[in-house]
Amino acid sequence: MILSFHPCFTADNNIICAGREPSQDDLTMIKAADAVVLPQGCYESLYQMARQNCLNVFPNFDTRFRYPGKIGQNALFQKQNVPYPKTITFQDVRSFHEWYEESLEKMPFDFPFVFKFDWGGEGDTVFLIKSPEAFEEILQKAIAYENPYHKGFLIQEYIPAKNRSLRVAVIGQHVVSYWRVQNTSASFCSSLAKGAVIDTGADPDLQETAITSTKDFCQTSGINLAGFDFIFSSIDKAKTPLFLEINYFFGRQGLGGSEEFYRLLQTEINNWLHGLKLLTPHCDGHVILR
Repeated sequence: MILSFHPCFTADNNIICAGREPSQDDLTMIKAADAVVLPQGCYESLYQMARQNCLNVFPNFDTRFRYPGKIGQNALFQKQNVPYPKTITFQDVRSFHEWYEESLEKMPFDFPFVFKFDWGGEGDTVFLIKSPEAFEEILQKAIAYENPYHKGFLIQEYIPAKNRSLRVAVIGQHVVSYWRVQNTSASFCSSLAKGAVIDTGADPDLQETAITSTKDFCQTSGINLAGFDFIFSSIDKAKTPLFLEINYFFGRQGLGGSEEFYRLLQTEINNWLHGLKLLTPHCDGHVILR
């Protein structure tokens, strides 16, 4: 029996768990399932319940919950030994001041550098810091924001990259890459939400290099549904793809829109189930549940 908690994937049994914690009835269904399909927005409690009680769960969010936020991702990049911009992480403003008072080298890189809150997306919590005054201002903002759910930040080496970053989206075994290019120098962030545009064709060799890095990373981490962000230094002759972030919720515009995303997702879930021998090809080319 295949159990789906995803509203856009129909299986033998279907449950909607959005906005609530999983129940004892959910647990009973999970224990009876051969495979469980979860939505991107599932709570950690539902994910852990599924992982602990069913052998086959899609997607694999082990690293998402084991290494949460941008701080967690930085630790994951270190563990995986992949290239990424020089970064220092802080759990709160107090830990930064303690580090700064004890540090012999003080700031490890010059202005400008990048400041990222541990939370947030679409470039809303990422800032290019160009002066000590701007840094003090963002630290005061961090103090104002701090609460048990929103705290922590990192400071990161600024990498000149011609106002663009590369998104590599992983959906099961399917991989799509595209550049996000900011055409105005007044804006630092290359997020589509901040006015960047999509370029699918530029520098295919660099795209292929990042895709290879992504596949290697996914092979060792188990990630099978995420958007990886890379940056290439415009002054690095080696053209090494530097890991920036992993987005477990990612935009669909570069994939052709939501309809195309869900088509790809359903296809990849079916392929995953077929690999588990839980789907049987039908004579008309579709698949039926076993």
